[in-house]
Amino acid sequence: MTDTASTAGTALPRRVDKPWGHEEIWAHTDRYVGKILVIETGRRLSFQYHEVKDEWIRVVAGRLLLTLEDDRGELVERELGPGEAAHVAPLRRHRYAAIERAELIEVSTPELSDVVRLQDDFGREGTSAP
Repeated sequence: MTDTASTAGTALPRRVDKPWGHEEIWAHTDRYVGKILVIETGRRLSFQYHEVKDEWIRVVAGRLLLTLEDDRGELVERELGPGEAAHVAPLRRHRYAAIERAELIEVSTPELSDVVRLQDDFGREGTSAP
């Protein structure tokens, strides 16, 4: 096995720059995706949900404010630090915000474009653009 894998003709690992930081996709199969997300201090991802995508995150470094819809449909904010994890089930509205530069591991199902943006600091509402 080599350090660089390939799926659908795309070499891995693959860096994707985002307005909030970047992500590195290090595993991508038809069953799962593994990413490292780096969110810069004070930046946040879209307030969003996924129709199908199911994901888990684990904070490796930094501090993260997770906003996540609970079973009653209410939004709950929770601060996560290194070693803490959370499950984001399909259809649950959520947002990640870096209290300080945060590095996360995300493992999810492979539907990378399954993003319904409800609000976005960078004008990307209604799109799945990086």
